[in-house]
Amino acid sequence: MKILSYDPTSRLPTAEELDDTPVDNELQNLIPNAADDILSWIWAQRDDWFWGINMGIYYHPEKPALVPDGFLSIGVQRIKSTELRLSYVLWE
Repeated sequence: MKILSYDPTSRLPTAEELDDTPVDNELQNLIPNAADDILSWIWAQRDDWFWGINMGIYYHPEKPALVPDGFLSIGVQRIKSTELRLSYVLWE
């Protein structure tokens, strides 16, 4: 019974050789989280802003949500309630 077949002349492709479909990378977490830390520090006394990370933004009731790495809304309540936002609805 043969369990493994190994060909030393074959190799798997590198990341550069794969298709160019965009995928998440380390900076897509580091940068928005750093921005959140900075905003939380400089605006610690304010509660009229909201920084969303990887969260759906509904801009039209009949269109799909956009999901940016991060977005800032000024003039909105920072924390609506103990039930935190799952998405952000522009018309609310």
